[in-house]
Amino acid sequence: QVQLVESGGGLVQAGGSLRLSCAASGLTFSMYCLGWFRQAPGKEREFVATISSSGGYTDYADSVGGRFAISRDNAKSTVYLQMTSLKPEDTAVYYCAAARVVFTTPLAEQYNYWGQGTQVTVSA
Repeated sequence: QVQLVESGGGLVQAGGSLRLSCAASGLTFSMYCLGWFRQAPGKEREFVATISSSGGYTDYADSVGGRFAISRDNAKSTVYLQMTSLKPEDTAVYYCAAARVVFTTPLAEQYNYWGQGTQVTVSA
């Protein structure tokens, strides 16, 4: 059974930083592209960042580029999202997801597995 478990969310002031982690089990982690998505109250889920199976390619939403960094440790079956210079508009539930593609993809429909999400709240 595939499981993706996010952690690291919380409450932070604007300008602060958080690092999210997502631990995977039940799949051959190194064969999957990993992504982070988020959903704010009343809004649709949106793409945040993605990283290729090898970790050599990354892609970001324009809204987070230069502030967020995605990385992975295939030995630990874990993907990370380092978030800096956080803004109140970054407040959302953040989800990690795994896609059986080699390179990166921002398309939610291409992701096969999803975590339960972790709440990030940024106060003004």
